[in-house]
Amino acid sequence: MSVEILDSTTIVNFVEDEAAFSAYIRDRFNYLDTNHDGLLSYNELLQELQSLRVFETDFGIDEKPDPDELSSVYSSLFLQFDRDLDGTVNLDEYKTETKRMMLAMANGIGFLPVQMVLEEGSFLMKAVERETAIMAA
Repeated sequence: MSVEILDSTTIVNFVEDEAAFSAYIRDRFNYLDTNHDGLLSYNELLQELQSLRVFETDFGIDEKPDPDELSSVYSSLFLQFDRDLDGTVNLDEYKTETKRMMLAMANGIGFLPVQMVLEEGSFLMKAVERETAIMAA
């Protein structure tokens, strides 16, 4: 993990860089596809959904969410990815929903820079690394 500064432009530029964004999506999808069938099951995507840190406990609050609530939230998130409702997520569905979520995050961050702790290999870290590389060139 490292502390980085980014704004909405960092995210939007990464998403709009088709080559960089597609390479990241393909690599992440292949990492999550543990049985290598070209599709993500609920269990395979669950790790990614949990990394979104949508619960207060992810931010240092000690109250544990109800297990049924957890299941419901993760099921709803999975359905956002599973556009054709076939019970799996293909690469195009994964790319489409990740793009939608990242642009929504960019919209929420806005144009003022924010300082964030980012995990190595995360989408936001890749966006910052891309921006840093471009600025250094």
